[in-house]
Amino acid sequence: MTALNASNKDLLTVGLAQITPVWLNRDATLAKISDYASQAADQGCDLVGFGEALAPGYPFWLDRTDGARFNSDIQKEIHARYLDEGVCIERGDLAPLCALAKDRGIAIYVGIMERPLDRGGHSLYCTLVYIDKQGQIGSVHRKLMPTYEERLCWAAGDGHGLRTHPLGSFTVGGLNCWENWMPLARASLYAQGEDLHFSCWPGGSHNTHDLPGFIAKESRSYVMSVCGLMRIEDIPADVPHRDLIMGNETRGLLANGGTCLMGPDGQWVIEPIIGEERLAVATIDHRMVRRERQNFDPAGHYSRPDITQLVVDRTRQSTLVIKDPAK
Repeated sequence: MTALNASNKDLLTVGLAQITPVWLNRDATLAKISDYASQAADQGCDLVGFGEALAPGYPFWLDRTDGARFNSDIQKEIHARYLDEGVCIERGDLAPLCALAKDRGIAIYVGIMERPLDRGGHSLYCTLVYIDKQGQIGSVHRKLMPTYEERLCWAAGDGHGLRTHPLGSFTVGGLNCWENWMPLARASLYAQGEDLHFSCWPGGSHNTHDLPGFIAKESRSYVMSVCGLMRIEDIPADVPHRDLIMGNETRGLLANGGTCLMGPDGQWVIEPIIGEERLAVATIDHRMVRRERQNFDPAGHYSRPDITQLVVDRTRQSTLVIKDPAK
């Protein structure tokens, strides 16, 4: 059963799941994501979102183990484990989550480390996946530009996933982490009618303290910022070079969360959640979007396409184009 309130089509209930991964364990993390998605459905959510690269986890080891050292056996061993745990959509790794979305009538945004076969199957992409209420994958957005040390283990994506999706009265779109700082990436979603913006992060309140408010005021949209959480003590015993990654620490935070929800008027609906696993739920009202668009609509009455336009290439990039002879 869908949770959309039939008596008021403007209302949408959203869930923001700030959770830790079962780090570098794809199947266990996807099972945990499914559990929280089910909890969100139990609470009447139409949409639930999860943090960046949550399955199987963010590469926290890079800045703790001299990750830029070239030809390092340590880096190769950790990376090989990361690659082994990558999410392969073509293999069906997300099929159980899609089935849950269909069965429970809930849409899902989830951050994964994708190991795609269309790029040879041996590179990882930081990917944001949208699954609709019918259990269909609507978009697979590979992060356009990995940030700083992320480039040591993630490949650069393309524009194929810069798409929006209808959800009740809303139109949802999403970006990964620091892509949310990219004006043209944001503008590409605004121009496709986005009025509920989803941003996913590995976790860090410094990232979500100011940016959601800026995006909300720029776009006159709701902004869901969903973060991961990672504690030193959550590093599993079987992770390669665990002692080196942990250093002298046995407790503490590698990522402190910061999940929040901002209204189109720049006011908090859910203030940043720090240091705890939690499923936060709120009901948002599309009438707020229409109110705020009265004096500013960046892709509508406050745009000048005769002067400035944005061109987006949504071709899925590949090193191979096969042209078979006609039979």
